[in-house]
Amino acid sequence: MLIACGMQRCHQEALKKNRVMLAKQLVLKELMEHMIEKDIITTEMMEMIQAKSGSFSQNVEFLNLLPKRGPNAFSAFCEALRETKQQHLEAVILKTTSSLSHGIARLEHCYGSNLPFPASESCNSKRPRWIEPMEHSLDNGDGPPIPPVKYCTPEFYRDHRHLAYKLISEPRGLALVLSNVHFSSEKDLEYRAGGDVDCTSLEMLFKHLGYQVTVFHDQTAQEMQNALERFSKLPGHRDVDSCIVALLSHGVEGGVYGSDGKLLQLQEAFRLFDNANCPNLQNKPKMFFIQACRGDETDRGVDQRDGKEWSDSPGCEESDANKEENLKLRLPTCSDMICGYACLKGTAAMRNTKRGSWYIEALTSVFAEDSRDTHVADMLVKVSWSVFPLPHLPGF
Repeated sequence: MLIACGMQRCHQEALKKNRVMLAKQLVLKELMEHMIEKDIITTEMMEMIQAKSGSFSQNVEFLNLLPKRGPNAFSAFCEALRETKQQHLEAVILKTTSSLSHGIARLEHCYGSNLPFPASESCNSKRPRWIEPMEHSLDNGDGPPIPPVKYCTPEFYRDHRHLAYKLISEPRGLALVLSNVHFSSEKDLEYRAGGDVDCTSLEMLFKHLGYQVTVFHDQTAQEMQNALERFSKLPGHRDVDSCIVALLSHGVEGGVYGSDGKLLQLQEAFRLFDNANCPNLQNKPKMFFIQACRGDETDRGVDQRDGKEWSDSPGCEESDANKEENLKLRLPTCSDMICGYACLKGTAAMRNTKRGSWYIEALTSVFAEDSRDTHVADMLVKVSWSVFPLPHLPGF
C-alpha cells in the first residue's frame, strides 16, 4: 500500500489567506525562472502564465497552479521569494502558516493521534494525507495527463496496516529513474520518441506518492551501472521505508541498453539491492520498473470485437527492441523485491511516439488510482490487463 503526499494543508491555507496580497504584490518574472530551476514548474507553464494580460492576472494564474505542484512547491516558493528579494512576502505567509498549524493539529487529533503520518517541509504539525487531491498534467499538448493520486482513508489504514509493509517515513523512500532516449549510431538504436513523456510521468507519480526522486538522462551502460551502485549505497536508505528503481531504454532479454549501445545486465542491477549488498534496505520493499524490450518478437494478439481504441495518436507506435552457521536470524539473499516489466519474455515493448509507452501510461494511471488500498502485485496485474488486450494494433 502506497500513500501519497501533496502540498500540506497549512501551506495551502496560508497561500489562500494571503491570495489577494500576493496577487497584487508578487513580482513573477525572475521568480518563475527560479521555480523552473527547482523543477516546480515547466517552461510551458511559465509561457501559459505570461500569456495572461497584466501582472495581476499572471499572479492569479501562478497562485492557482502552485498548490498543485507537489510536496516541495511551498518551500521552493519561499526560497525563490528570498532569492528575488521578496522576503517581506515570505514573512507574511510563514506567519500565517504558523498560526494555522495549531488548528490543523487539532484536526489530526480528531482522526486519532496514533496514526503515524509525519509532516514534511517546514510545517510543525502533522496532518492526515487523505485530505486534498492533486491534479497534474505534462503540459506538452499531446502527452497523457498525470492522473490525480487518490489517498488512503484513515479507516482503511487502521484496519489494514498490520497486513502491509511499514510505509510511514518522510519521504516514503528514495527513487531513481534512468531514462535513455538518444543513442550513439554504432548499434543502430533509434531515438526513443515519447521516452521523455514516460520519464516525466514516472517522476511526477513517484513524487506524488511521497518519494524523493533522482533522474538521469542518456547514460552509457557504465554510467548506469555507476549510478545504480551509488544509489544503492546511499546512507539515506537507512532512514526510509522503501525504494524504487525505473529503467527506461531499448533492451533485450536480461538487459537494457546504455546510450553507447552497450548492455547493462539486469541481474547485476538487481544484485546491488539484495540483502547482502544493500543492508540498509533489508526487510523493506524494493520496486523495479523496466520499460524496455525483452526480445524483438511482436505479440500480435487476436482480433477483438467492440474493442476500445487505445491510442489518441494513431500511427505513432514503435518498439523498444534493438532493430538489430549460528542461530542468528538469516535472510535470503534476495527478498522483498518486485519487478514490473513492460512486456513478456522474448517480446517487444510498444511505445507511442507522442503519448509515451503503453506500459508507463497504464502504470501511472493504475498506481494513482489504486495505491491507496491495493497491493503492488495486484496493481501490476491490473496494469497488464490494461496493456495486453489491445485490439487494433500489433502488440499487446
